[in-house]
Amino acid sequence: MRLLLLLSAAAPAMRALAGGARVRRLAAAGALRPLRRADACGMSAAAAAAPAEVEQTNFVRNIIKADLGSGKHSSIVTRFPPEPNGYLHIGHAKSICVNFGLGEEFGGRTYMRLDDTNPEKEEREYVDAILADVRWLGFDWADRLTHASDYFEQFHAYAEQLVREGLAYVDELSAEQMREYRGTLTSPGRDSPFRDRPVEESVSLFRAMTAGEMEDGAAVVRLKIDMASPNMNLRDPTIYRIKRSATHPQTGDKWKVYPMYDFAHSLTDALEGITHSLCTTEFEAHRPLYDWIVANTPGVPCTPRQIEFSRLNLQYCVLSKRKLIQLVREGHVSGWDDPRMPTLVGLRRRGVPPEAIRLFVDRTGVSKALNNIDYSVLEDCVRASLDSKAARVMAVLDPLRVTVTSWPEGEVEMLEGAVHPKRPELGMRQVPFSRSLLIERSDFDEFANKKYFRFKGVGSKVRLRFGYVLELDQIVRGEDGEAVELRCSHVPGTAMGGKMPDGEKVKGIIHWVSEPHAARATVRLYDRLFTTPEPGAGHEDGDFLRDLNPHSLDERLECALEPAAAEYGAGEQVQFERTGYFAVDPDSTPGGLVFNRVVTLRDTWAKVADK
Repeated sequence: MRLLLLLSAAAPAMRALAGGARVRRLAAAGALRPLRRADACGMSAAAAAAPAEVEQTNFVRNIIKADLGSGKHSSIVTRFPPEPNGYLHIGHAKSICVNFGLGEEFGGRTYMRLDDTNPEKEEREYVDAILADVRWLGFDWADRLTHASDYFEQFHAYAEQLVREGLAYVDELSAEQMREYRGTLTSPGRDSPFRDRPVEESVSLFRAMTAGEMEDGAAVVRLKIDMASPNMNLRDPTIYRIKRSATHPQTGDKWKVYPMYDFAHSLTDALEGITHSLCTTEFEAHRPLYDWIVANTPGVPCTPRQIEFSRLNLQYCVLSKRKLIQLVREGHVSGWDDPRMPTLVGLRRRGVPPEAIRLFVDRTGVSKALNNIDYSVLEDCVRASLDSKAARVMAVLDPLRVTVTSWPEGEVEMLEGAVHPKRPELGMRQVPFSRSLLIERSDFDEFANKKYFRFKGVGSKVRLRFGYVLELDQIVRGEDGEAVELRCSHVPGTAMGGKMPDGEKVKGIIHWVSEPHAARATVRLYDRLFTTPEPGAGHEDGDFLRDLNPHSLDERLECALEPAAAEYGAGEQVQFERTGYFAVDPDSTPGGLVFNRVVTLRDTWAKVADK
């Protein structure tokens, strides 16, 4: 906590230094051509040049406040632009909440845009999952669902115009040659021998590419910027490539050439009138390219302002799309919706409520500072969200039989327990008590110390939650010497918190289930997927799979739950008293209940981290 406070205090100075460095980097990034037109995003040149005094609590929000207050914009327009080539994860949730959240806060508009520029990696499955995840988080885009592919005609026309004006050319270098000509981070690139080919020849070749008359990889269209720029993104980047046989989810087989992401992304922002193009810091180096494209493409109506914030990094997870795909394809998890995955669909299946994700994003904040959030922060947000909403039930995951020898055979007493101890309006639940009970095996330990207030040996007493005080009279053992049954007597008049006749204080209170009334269930105890905060970081080869947690799933069969637990449907969360929060898995059926552990009642990894 002390470290977080120090970093928070130092943040304004760090941001000021970063801002100056960013100006220097952009100045060195190459000659960006001046704007050809007055900006049409609702700002004047004077307003655009005017500096704004803003608070440092959330720099993005403060920029927007200043822009609206100064009249630079009358309203804001943001967007969430994922590529539909995989499932969204917890890192994307930050971008979703920032873009949609700020749009809601300031009464603006937010586009739900799918940047679908690569037909070979995009599938309808991913599109549907992305839209479902954003809705699950509680956001709505109304009629503002768009695709980069909606603008393919316009992009193609823009590209041809850039070729005609000598700002782009068709290059026939092979991919290997292009890498060689591009140079390195420490050495400049070299001009392609096709860079200065006649404009009409490039136009003709681009049309041949478009008509499907050239093979994949035979040629690309590149911008003509600066092969000596220290910013690699400005070294004549490719804006169009050939994909003759690809079928696009939206446009089918219409196109044989497709725009590159950077080209389409920057132009779509401009065409949709995005005022604040919010993205993570890995796109900061792309900003000079985006600015160049918008400034030099004739007819583009608006110049969005790109603002970068730090991405969300979560310990004990991998958020790389490549690594997540590897986990799924190699069978290390059961799928994208495996409850151990940091994907939103996986978190949803596990039982994490959407409000916990939004609380997590809010608590971790928005800044430019690099962050590596401990997984316990997310768990705390889940607990905070579930504490007030999750009904309570009792469940025994590792059963040990208790026979109440003083209780008549066949007699059942219905005790009562609050559905939620802090919400009396939810009422009471019926808890059957009978002669045969089940308790957790961990609630019996003959060799425990004096601070263990559960069943120890003969003569020890415990109080059952909502039930009677029991005294242990006999331990029945199996052939291996392990206890298989505890035989007890009950103390009449002690149910529902009743006092002991002699005034004795019984400190131990344990949960239990009536064996003949128990609902049987499979309970999946999920834990962190990796054993180390930064998977792969401790290995020379960076192999993150070596840090997989072999105990990340502990599946318990034939667990005993009180009857009320069977009343909940898929996705609903309950608290197993003294154990943790659990949710009904979609695999669950009336005759085969399945519960997933969402989170424990407290941070079980804290001691591990201390060690």
